Amino acid sequence: MAEKIEHIGTKDIVWSYAGTAFMIGAGVLLLPFILNKMPQETVGIWNIFRSITALVLLLDFGFRPSFARNISYIFSGVKTLQKEGVSQAGINAEVDYGLLKGTLEAMRRFYRRVAIAVFALLATAGTAYFCYIMQKYSGDRMDAMIAWVILIAINCYNLYTFYYDALLLGKGYVKRSQQINIISQAVYIGLAIGLICMGLGLTAIVVSQLVSIIIRRVLMYRVFYTEELQSCLAETRANEPKEVLSAITPNAIKIGLTQLGGFLVLNSSLLIGSAFLSLEEIACYGITMQVMDVLSGCGKVFYQSYLPKLAQCRAEKDLNGLRRYYRLCIGSLWVIFIVGGIVWVLFGNWALDIIHSKTHFVVPSMLCAMLAINILENNHAVSAGFIMADNKIPFFIPSLLSGAATVLLLWVFLCPLHMGVWGLVLAPGIAQLAYQNWKWPSVVINELWGKEDE
Repeated sequence: MAEKIEHIGTKDIVWSYAGTAFMIGAGVLLLPFILNKMPQETVGIWNIFRSITALVLLLDFGFRPSFARNISYIFSGVKTLQKEGVSQAGINAEVDYGLLKGTLEAMRRFYRRVAIAVFALLATAGTAYFCYIMQKYSGDRMDAMIAWVILIAINCYNLYTFYYDALLLGKGYVKRSQQINIISQAVYIGLAIGLICMGLGLTAIVVSQLVSIIIRRVLMYRVFYTEELQSCLAETRANEPKEVLSAITPNAIKIGLTQLGGFLVLNSSLLIGSAFLSLEEIACYGITMQVMDVLSGCGKVFYQSYLPKLAQCRAEKDLNGLRRYYRLCIGSLWVIFIVGGIVWVLFGNWALDIIHSKTHFVVPSMLCAMLAINILENNHAVSAGFIMADNKIPFFIPSLLSGAATVLLLWVFLCPLHMGVWGLVLAPGIAQLAYQNWKWPSVVINELWGKEDE
């Protein structure tokens, strides 16, 4: 029986929400221990760790979503990978295992090199930056340095095995992927709480993350490489990996540039702000952004779940399917952001007071501004994903320009104008509102509904 993309139905969506809900619940369980046991300075360092990890993931440079999308194309039956656009697959077309095997080998070669580059970057420039930040840190420096060394190991191993996520996503293993997420998160939370209570500080968090990632990768490998798939791959001669990379690289680089722009918009605030603001202010802003990330994750559950189907719809030229998925993805995003945002504004700091947190969210007016900025950010990101499913990346230059504008505005707001945390909030919002917030939703709507009567 030939391998195909898994059917994505109600159970997959339910598991996606269950997995997201568990991650939220896990965060709720861990957050009180972090906020109660750790001083604001340590929470600030933890948020800087998170931003550094996000920066390191940019060295993937757009290959993971490109690999995932092309894995979906292969399991949809395409026989060639194109630099732009998608070669049409016939209904019930067989999987080209030679093309699949060559793609898998290309993935392994690419991420092996990336992991080596990550180690070199973090061991040199990363360590120099961390030592600079530590000059104004009055907490346990030995704990922070040990945590930094382990963080380097986490990032290297994570990128070395980064393509496992692309394999499961590309094959449509939504439910199983979420089940693995729940297992790995349960290990992370249980181990982290225990180690924090033992007084290990930052080391507790990073050790737990390392164990969790190892478990996650082992389970992903076992799910994807079924006996049937391994048998088919063993009997097949692989396509030349260089040919696969030459087809994938152009758009992967464009995605990488887009992600770089996205990082500058969404994550540069913490890294740049740490040079101008106190660690206490960074902790307050950082913890707010962490919860904002959770809300964004909930809002994009439908979109993330249906990514393989979007690629399949593009390969089969199914315009009606794309319209249906776009309504589901955008509708669920706005409902969850509006309801979740109202609850957060009304009860967020009250909940932190209950757990005797040493760190609080930003003031309500600032939080409302951040919610508005982030819902527009996610709205255009989902729309861009529908464009990208057609193996077209028209937004990499605007993304870079938005990122550069964000960095410039951050400097203006933080240095000459001394706007403090408000500068961190407004810089990315202004940069994105100028173009990207409205451009990509309008492109998708015109494409899908402009052809409705044709």
